[in-house]
Amino acid sequence: MDDMLKDFVVEAMDLAVNVEEHLLRLERDPDNKETLNAVFRSFHTIKGGAGFMGLPALVAACHLTENLFDALRTGAAPVTPIAIEAALQASGFVADQLTELANGAAPESLPAMPEELEHILTNAIEGKGMDAPAPAAAVAEVAAPVAEVAEVVVAAPTAAVATASADGLDWEAMYNAVVPEGSRVAAAPVSAAAAPAAVAAAPAAAAAAAAKPAAKAWDGAERREERPEVRHAAPVKEDSIRVDAVKLDALLEVAGESVQAANQAAVLLERLLQFKFEGQAATLMATLAETLERASRYSTELQRATLATRMQPVGRLFQKFPRLVRELAKDLGKDVELTIEGAETEVDRVVVDSLYDPLVHMLRNSLDHGVESPEARLAAGKPAKSYISLKAWQEANSVMIVLQDDGKGMDPVFLRSKAQQKGLISENAQLSNDECFQLVFLPGFSTKEVASSVSGRGVGMDVVKTAVEKNRGAIHIESSLGKGTKFAIRLPIELSIVPTMLVSTSGAALALPMAVVQRVVELPETFMEVGGAPVLKDQGRPLPVRSLAGSLGYESCSERVGIVVAAPQPYILAVEAVDGTADLVIKPMTAITVEGITGTARSAEGELVLVVGLSFLMDGCRGSVRMAA
Repeated sequence: MDDMLKDFVVEAMDLAVNVEEHLLRLERDPDNKETLNAVFRSFHTIKGGAGFMGLPALVAACHLTENLFDALRTGAAPVTPIAIEAALQASGFVADQLTELANGAAPESLPAMPEELEHILTNAIEGKGMDAPAPAAAVAEVAAPVAEVAEVVVAAPTAAVATASADGLDWEAMYNAVVPEGSRVAAAPVSAAAAPAAVAAAPAAAAAAAAKPAAKAWDGAERREERPEVRHAAPVKEDSIRVDAVKLDALLEVAGESVQAANQAAVLLERLLQFKFEGQAATLMATLAETLERASRYSTELQRATLATRMQPVGRLFQKFPRLVRELAKDLGKDVELTIEGAETEVDRVVVDSLYDPLVHMLRNSLDHGVESPEARLAAGKPAKSYISLKAWQEANSVMIVLQDDGKGMDPVFLRSKAQQKGLISENAQLSNDECFQLVFLPGFSTKEVASSVSGRGVGMDVVKTAVEKNRGAIHIESSLGKGTKFAIRLPIELSIVPTMLVSTSGAALALPMAVVQRVVELPETFMEVGGAPVLKDQGRPLPVRSLAGSLGYESCSERVGIVVAAPQPYILAVEAVDGTADLVIKPMTAITVEGITGTARSAEGELVLVVGLSFLMDGCRGSVRMAA
């Protein structure tokens, strides 16, 4: 794909996504003129670029839709369900064509506009509130460019436009004035009553043709006269550029390594200053200390600036979901409204790109399993319309994304029974409600007896958990029977550099994400026990004590420092020592997989550090840990 086509595809895809959002808003608020104008402008812009790039199918679809919205925004036709549906189908066709181009398809290999799409758009244009069905000639007049109007008018009987009438108007002269020379007619006798009736059959065509001379067949280039508000608008200043994401990733890696190098240099300098320097050596050491401090400050600023270039609002992801919910709810026969909050919350670009599939699975799960049909909701004393909310906000060094519905909720007993039937857990397994909710993430788990086109194959929610953990995140479920279900995802704001607490246990140097660290407490030599498990009171609440060495399979050691972990079920993690905090450049582990470890990093002293996974800690170290001695 050449650069010009690539730029067009990227910009047009952004416009196409915005079009869907505007159309769904227009469906709720048909009188919103600003939204009508926004949709018209989007199709108009895509059509202009498509004509320049030689994409006839895109041009045809955008042109018909532009004609439709030109009528809607000027008030010539009302906003009807068929108009919205036609525009949504056109938007989907445009998005499909752009996706094929983005995937490397040649422009000449793209399929033509389907006849069904042309038909529904034509029907939407035809239904402009006329009292009687429009004749075929009138439909062609509306759908065709201005240059073809003359041919439509010629279709009228010649006698109807022939010559003078009793009202004093020269109908023949008026007709010949608006058609090409080859289409003009000679004078023929006509009754006074017939002439005005014939001409009245196509007043719009005569007015449009009289406004400007007829032209050749439309070739995709826009030659519409500029409107006053456009003609006098000042040129928009270009305030952004497109940069290859690979280059940004490389820049961030270099910035992170420079921070690490500056930190190591600072540690070495601190050790050197322990020696006594005199004379010129002391002056050089002072200058070196000042230079290293400045280098460290600049490298940190470079790192922050580079991180900012990778941050994107989650709204870029969220804006794709309203239409998905609308279409799926229609297929399932449910009345569902999706509300979105916090779309401006920013997160790492890699996280945004990787969250689409997980959130789609979660939405489909909520629509199919969570919310009930209108009849079932009314029978349960609920409103017929159900609601799904999608929220995002920043919390410390993490981003929270919460998907919540007001459906029937999850039954933990039923979930445990299903898992046992499928052989996913043992018959004697004793699970808490929270652990039962986590069963939905097991591969192959489904509560449906028969798979449908929406769900039931047991390959959805395990994909969600895998994708979240791949981004060093964690997911938690809360549910209440008859009230609904909430999925809460916690993700680091950015992936490459993570604020951590450095700890050591059983001779290993480890790093814990600061997102789950609440505070550090001192552990006593003996604990009170509940059910044979050690428990320590923290701020008046009893918390279980768990060993980090035991959870990772290390040799047991004396762990007398506790870290209060802010998990859905809080607990105290016992370690041997806390060695401070650091912002580490995380390198993912690709060659091997270690339970509980998501990556490695280098400390300021150059020591290799293992990074403990956020999900591992949020899940209480997977629940299979030994208690601290």
